[in-house]
Amino acid sequence: MPSVITSTATLPPKSARAGSAKTSPVRDLLALTERPDVISFAGGLPAPELFDLDGIRDAYAAALSTPAVLQYSTSEGNARLREIVAAQYTAEGLPTAAEDLLVTTGSQQGLGLFATTLLDPGDVVLVEEPCYLAALQTFALAGSRVIGIPSSDGALDLDALDAAAAAHAPKFFYTVPTFQNPTGRTHDLESRERIAASAMRYGYRIVEDEPYRQLRYSGDALPSLAHFAPDHVLSLGTFSKVIAPGLRIGWVRTTPDIRPAVTIAKQAADLHTSTIDQAAAAEYLASGRAASALSRIRAEYAARRDAMLSALPSALPDGSTWNTPDGGMFVWARLADGWNATTALGEALAHDVAFVPGAPFYAGAPDERTLRLSFTTYAPERILVGMSRLGAAFQTDR
Repeated sequence: MPSVITSTATLPPKSARAGSAKTSPVRDLLALTERPDVISFAGGLPAPELFDLDGIRDAYAAALSTPAVLQYSTSEGNARLREIVAAQYTAEGLPTAAEDLLVTTGSQQGLGLFATTLLDPGDVVLVEEPCYLAALQTFALAGSRVIGIPSSDGALDLDALDAAAAAHAPKFFYTVPTFQNPTGRTHDLESRERIAASAMRYGYRIVEDEPYRQLRYSGDALPSLAHFAPDHVLSLGTFSKVIAPGLRIGWVRTTPDIRPAVTIAKQAADLHTSTIDQAAAAEYLASGRAASALSRIRAEYAARRDAMLSALPSALPDGSTWNTPDGGMFVWARLADGWNATTALGEALAHDVAFVPGAPFYAGAPDERTLRLSFTTYAPERILVGMSRLGAAFQTDR
């Protein structure tokens, strides 16, 4: 048996960038809510009973009719899949070619590819306040300086965006313009026009993250930011919310000037996204089943949203406020004066119900009274039970 060599040297520490990223409270909460009796409004999880298992199973069977889907492939991704996604963009009024797209392992990888391609340590990134937590983690790992743009009455402070752009020369502004995570809010048409105008005036890019765009239950669809500033906007998309997150299929829509660099970053990351999963996604979309499944998902999620909204007045303390999102997966609430959402979570868990406190979603000073509630995971009847528990928790915590 070989002898074990004992080292007296001290191993080098982890990078400063690795130590700067926050942990995800959503992931931490999932470990606390695995008990089957807990009703968790914490994770933004699609409803598994709405997955089109038969259609997805058939798509994989069709994809496996050729052994090529199990072989190495190009970093750009499955050509047929990119053509289908490009056609969807074009049908929505944003002309797009397959070569404008690169398939990623979930849209989260796409965000990482943009960070790798565009950011050097110390570069400034502007974000909405509050912001998608995994984006904050990504930018911290890139060593960037993140500056939050505040909101007022649920709308982005566009004057503050202009002032920050003028003062800090950011590399890009990151936004989830439609049914944002965590707030569920949507930038209206005037805001989109002004955001695009700001990017063109001050010479920064926009990274437009659109995971929830197809989950609209009320109101009219709005144009992509790329419609107003095509040379300044990079887009992210995913099938995680409309087919299934386990596919891990997303994409980036790039501009020609950075496309080669993004492709090289993808090659360095994982060579390419799973070929069989890409082929199955293409088969599923081409089959026509995706459209009917999405209609079913929208109808069910709308009912779940309405169930949560109907119960909030009796669940949250008097004086609390919340929004009414037109789509997506989340309701954003602000507790009455004197409450702290992080403190209140402990009592909620004692009543077998969970939510996500809003504080970790802030790049700057957090609003400790805010919280995020996801309405997609449970049927309306179960949501009402959970909201009743939440109301009891706040009564106990007085």
